[in-house]
Amino acid sequence: MKLLFDQNLSHRLVQALQKEFPDSRHVREVGLEEATDVVVWQYAVQQGFAIVTKDADFHQRSFLFGHPPKVIWVQ
Repeated sequence: MKLLFDQNLSHRLVQALQKEFPDSRHVREVGLEEATDVVVWQYAVQQGFAIVTKDADFHQRSFLFGHPPKVIWVQ
């Protein structure tokens, strides 16, 4: 599984989880640090990422629009 870490999570998670999730990225690595939720969502869909976030908006978006991408909501 490829994880895309949202801006509200540390970019250091990518390195910390590299062994378990080698193709994961942080939004800042792909030029989406200031992107809207819609743009991050679209990128995740196009590139096959699951979004990891603390942002409840993504969780709600998954109810409205379904999957993909998967959303891993960290409370």
